[in-house]
Amino acid sequence: MNPSQKKDIEAILYKSREASHEMALLRDSQKRDSLDTLANLIEQEIEHLLAENQKDLNDYQNKISESLFQRLILNPAKIQQIIQGIRDVRDQPDPVGRILSRRELDEGLILEKQTVPIGVVGIIFESRPDVLPQILSLALKSGNAVVLKGGHEAYHSNLGFMSMVKKLYEQCAWMPAGWATLLDSRSDVHKMLNFPQYIDLVIPRGSKNLVRSIMDSTSIPVLGHADGVCHLYIDAEANLENASSLVVDCKAQYPAACNAIETLLIHQDVAERFMPILDSATADANIHLRGCPETQRFLPNTEAATEKDWHTEYGDRTLSVRIVPNVSEAIIHINRYGSHHTDAILTLNVETQEQFLNGVDSASVFANASTRFADGFRYGLGAELGISTNRTHARGPVGVEGLLSYKFKIRGEGQIVADYVGDDARPFTHRELDSE
Repeated sequence: MNPSQKKDIEAILYKSREASHEMALLRDSQKRDSLDTLANLIEQEIEHLLAENQKDLNDYQNKISESLFQRLILNPAKIQQIIQGIRDVRDQPDPVGRILSRRELDEGLILEKQTVPIGVVGIIFESRPDVLPQILSLALKSGNAVVLKGGHEAYHSNLGFMSMVKKLYEQCAWMPAGWATLLDSRSDVHKMLNFPQYIDLVIPRGSKNLVRSIMDSTSIPVLGHADGVCHLYIDAEANLENASSLVVDCKAQYPAACNAIETLLIHQDVAERFMPILDSATADANIHLRGCPETQRFLPNTEAATEKDWHTEYGDRTLSVRIVPNVSEAIIHINRYGSHHTDAILTLNVETQEQFLNGVDSASVFANASTRFADGFRYGLGAELGISTNRTHARGPVGVEGLLSYKFKIRGEGQIVADYVGDDARPFTHRELDSE
């Protein structure tokens, strides 16, 4: 058990709140040095981290779903990507203290809108131990404190990464104790959700059951997505030479990912030409198809898709296929059945591209590119806390910007409101100033 669990959960959260105040005041140079140290510590401990991860793999082989098991695996390449992500975050401009706007309310009375950290963020995630160092780097860069709860299946891996936090304290004396805490038990998570006075935002990463359970259990704002029902639409004017490789990448490059497609939509005018190509490519990639009646007419051996399939996130090599009459029907299908996560179109028609990009109500919408690009690292965010399908605060892959809020500051010269009301009220100038 994590030693912190011997303490009362409220005491832990109180300490996190206190740490958040110190984190908000860290200088950019201190944060950069801390991130550099964290990256170096992980690089020095790769063998140890792989050994700890192997313990988890041994414990859960054939005991969890294949998709969860795949997410549990660490390897040298994945750890190197983690290290590079931390260094990318390090090299980003300091997001805290940016002036978003400046406005003169009157001569000598200036209003500023400035970015600030959110405060304390509670993050609950399943299986993927690589999430933990990503969270640490983003929280550190944005000046936030974090309270973490990883999946039991990644117990040893998570402790391996958290051991770097202790070493970070030893090398970076300015880091406040309690800025990053790992909870061990599910009951502590439920207790944490009852303390909105200490936790400002909760981010669940995992199954839709986890996300919905968290959303239903707290008054604290929750950022995340419950489902990853993503689509690729092959238009009448698509380049069919690229279509099969795009389908395979979207579905099979990493089937367990939340940005892998679950449904393929095909324009009826290219269905007859494309279906044999699709059949061959998916067979080679071991992708199992389920199709609408029109799909079955072209591919008689295809299993029938039901209404439930259009709603389903398979997380494996199953792909539902539907033939549609036009791009408008494709958009309607996606907005009705999709999870507003990531959807893509393949077409050479620029007007159709724009109709799709503007009409699909999803956090990420692509033209002629794989849905698998929906990722914080690939977006250049360095790392991500998760992908949000919310329409407020943060949407899509959430990086440092998703951990910021803002405050208003006024600098005056003794002005009082009484001078600005009544018959002889002094007028406001409300003049926009340079933000720099």
